[in-house]
Amino acid sequence: MVNYEPIKQGKKIIEDDISSLLFQPSKTEINLGKKFFSREVTFICGMQNLESLPNESLPEIAFAGRSNVGKSSLINSITNRKNIARISQNPGRTQQINFFDVGTDNLRLVDLPGFGYAKSSKKSIREWTKLIYSYLSTRVNLKRVLFLLDSRRGITQIDRKNMNFLNDNAISYQIILTKIDKIKSSQIKKLLFEINRDCSKYPAAHPVMHLTSSYKKIGIEKLQADIATFLSYNLPNDKIE
Repeated sequence: MVNYEPIKQGKKIIEDDISSLLFQPSKTEINLGKKFFSREVTFICGMQNLESLPNESLPEIAFAGRSNVGKSSLINSITNRKNIARISQNPGRTQQINFFDVGTDNLRLVDLPGFGYAKSSKKSIREWTKLIYSYLSTRVNLKRVLFLLDSRRGITQIDRKNMNFLNDNAISYQIILTKIDKIKSSQIKKLLFEINRDCSKYPAAHPVMHLTSSYKKIGIEKLQADIATFLSYNLPNDKIE
């Protein structure tokens, strides 16, 4: 069992028997994450075709998930910015792949269009999906996909379809549960066990998940720490510390 500090949600506490399913950073890793994401973050470009993508010189971590799952909000939270990634009140408005540089020659964060927004035309959905799939399956510097799930909905049919794509193409991804403040703490344990059971069928799924809320800032430091620690194996020390 991994050492676990209970997650407080209001006055309630999530019990410690789910700790093995969650990333549990040390204080050193927390500080590493804070320092790494204290650097300047810059919007580089937004692209609607593969021919215009930035060069593949830097490691990239992509944020993927259905429309309105909270990708842009999470990017803003972990980079300590209010609006580096544009948040729209209308789901499906992100219609391009957006790239953000963290520091100088360190890391790119990639905000992907949402999967399958129902009110978009079928043609638009096909085009976005083709763009997303092409990026995910061909980008050689893509180090990990953070696959966001809305805690209120769990794994939906559209999520499962895209998890199957990632698994079939051997693309490593990690489950990030968003909007965790929107459900009761008594539901979290059941949700985690259900998702863990489902993900055990997918070899490409990372075994450790994250609970997050951009609004309440739950789990943000832990996600920062996880990304920085992961990158420490892919970048020189002077790029991390």
